Amino acid sequence: MARVSDEPRRWTQATVYSDMWVDPDEDPRDNTGASPEGELATLQDYLANYRLTLLMKCEGLDAEQLARRSVPPSTMSLLGLIRHLAEVERDWRGWILPGDPPSKLYGGRDGDFDGAVADQAVVDAAYVDLAREQAATDAVLAEYPDLGVRLGKDAIAVRELLVHRVEEYARHCGHADLLRECIDGRVGQ
Repeated sequence: MARVSDEPRRWTQATVYSDMWVDPDEDPRDNTGASPEGELATLQDYLANYRLTLLMKCEGLDAEQLARRSVPPSTMSLLGLIRHLAEVERDWRGWILPGDPPSKLYGGRDGDFDGAVADQAVVDAAYVDLAREQAATDAVLAEYPDLGVRLGKDAIAVRELLVHRVEEYARHCGHADLLRECIDGRVGQ
């Protein structure tokens, strides 16, 4: 049983604002320039920033920390989130491409979280899977710059799919904030 004294102390690398992940001038997410022009560019920018945020939340952790289920009884872990988002990217392509949906990366229901174990080979594979699945979904959607185009057997609008992707990453970045803080006390932003 964890005692209060066993909880990680809150900390940040930021020196300007104590509740930020990093100082604004060191933040790799480019939020200083003009906002993107148009709806498609805006959605793509938000998606890119949330993807990068998730990776930032996992930065500097070892395999055990990434696989740690730090909010029991939840099976959620940072590594599980990486695997889950790779699986979801793959699944989204199945919504819009003709033919049978692609097979699951990690097996049946909750395989993405259940298989997120403290093994460096599993961690490395998860990052490769995520990058590959993101690139594949991005490539399919790049063929449809008109957000109103409807795709797949369910006629899902490109706009809906992009908004859904932003929502999925944003929601899980919130989970990642809490998971990371439970692991080593580093605060989110």
